[in-house]
Amino acid sequence: MDAMMMDMMSKDMKMADMDMMMDMSVMQACMDACSACEQACTVCSMQMMDCAPACMNCADMCNTMMRGMMRMQGMTSPVMMAMLDACIAMCQYCMDKCMEHANHSEVCRMCAQSCKACMDACMAMRDSMMTAAS
Repeated sequence: MDAMMMDMMSKDMKMADMDMMMDMSVMQACMDACSACEQACTVCSMQMMDCAPACMNCADMCNTMMRGMMRMQGMTSPVMMAMLDACIAMCQYCMDKCMEHANHSEVCRMCAQSCKACMDACMAMRDSMMTAAS
């Protein structure tokens, strides 16, 4: 996402009645990781291996997480934390399923790596929110 869009989102967050503060660079990294994970999971689900349902669900969760961060109005800290936790859990499950095939499928290995990166970015976002709240 470009700097102009992030600036508009930052202004939107200041105008909204929210009880949370966000580090915009951490949020940007999280949105980027969610986007990359959504794409990797979508590609992986097309292989029709037994990880496909987990990949499709993870792609949907990452898209929802990313859209939630882009549309901050009406978002509260507990809701955002719950969404981050759900995204982390879904990425963990998908990563575990794809790792079962990672030795013989480059696509599954790539998907698992994207899930791990998304989990890390979501955890960084949670940590940032918790630090800003204290």
